Formats: sequence, structure tokens, C-alpha cells
Amino acid sequence: MADMREMHSVLHAFAIKKLGSIEDAAALTGLDEAQVSALAAEAVAGGRLNEVDGRYMVTPTAQITLKGVYAKVYGTLRDDAGFREDYEAFERTNDDLKQLMTDWQTLTIAGETVANDHSDPDYDQRIISRLDRLHDRAERLLERLAQHVPRVGYYGNQLLAALEKAEDGDLRWVSDATIASYHTVWFELHEDLLRVTGLARRE
Repeated sequence: MADMREMHSVLHAFAIKKLGSIEDAAALTGLDEAQVSALAAEAVAGGRLNEVDGRYMVTPTAQITLKGVYAKVYGTLRDDAGFREDYEAFERTNDDLKQLMTDWQTLTIAGETVANDHSDPDYDQRIISRLDRLHDRAERLLERLAQHVPRVGYYGNQLLAALEKAEDGDLRWVSDATIASYHTVWFELHEDLLRVTGLARRE
């Protein structure tokens, strides 16, 4: 029987990654891939994970169980005033990122909002420069959050890697949903923190 802390860690990773791979879950949990593979196989056999072509998704029943685990593991943290303050700062930064991503995906021409076809490198560079400044602010915040939830450091490293690739000229790393782009990783980080806090995503 698996160590339940490790099992919950793996289930959490797949809950964040949705249809995630063994490699994805290993990176987030810090476990080696052999451990994650064994835990995933046990979870599939126990009805806690579904597997499709080597990718895994948490079952509805296991999602309910995870909520109970989060409440138990993070109950004290949810009452911590310093953590709540840092989380609210994260939400404000999240609002700024959402606006930035809207500006990345669209632009205004002759008073009309149109899709950004990325044919204007100066416009794109201005958005990437804004993303760089936002990341500078977020980096300090994530360091504080990582003191409470160490795996936040993983997201911080992923965000920096995506930003650097975007700054090097590969625009996919700003928001492409098929790779670990800045927006993709930020979305996962937000989902992770929502599970820690027990809060719903704000519209």
C-alpha cells in the first residue's frame, strides 16, 4: 500500500494537470517517475484515476476526497493572516495578468477590437515588456507564498523559463495552451492555490 501522503500528492498533481503525464506529476510532486508511475497504477486500480493513452485524470469520487484532504492539511494555513494577505495580493496580480493576456490576444484598430495576428512586433514587444515587469512583482510574491506551500517554487521556475523563451522571440511561450507557456503555468498555479485556500475562482 502506498504512503498516503505521496498518493495524495500524486492525485493533487493530476488534479492540477488535468490529463497529465507521469513526467508532469513527477515534476510537480518532486517524486521520481518510477514512484509516480507505481502510485498512478494503484490509483487507477482503486478507481481514483482514469488513464487515457498514458495521461491521467482524477475521478469525480477522488476529487471529493481531495477536498477533504485539503481542508485537513491546509486548515491552519487558511486561518493564517499573513498567508491570506499574500493570497489577496496574488489575486490582484492575477487580475493584471488577465488584462495583459487580453491585450496580447487582441488589439484596437480604428476603434475596433480585433484578434492580434502578431504581425506588429513592436506591439508584441510592449506586451512582453509588461509581462516582464509583472513577473518581477509576482516573483517576490511567489517567494512568500512558497514559504507556506513549497511547491509554489516549482511554478515560479516554470514561469521564469516561459518568460525567458518569450523574450528570446518564441511568442508561443506567452499563452499557448498546448505547452507550459506563461499563461498555462499561471493558470495551474492559480488552480493550486484555490485548492489550498478552498476558494472558488473569481470571475
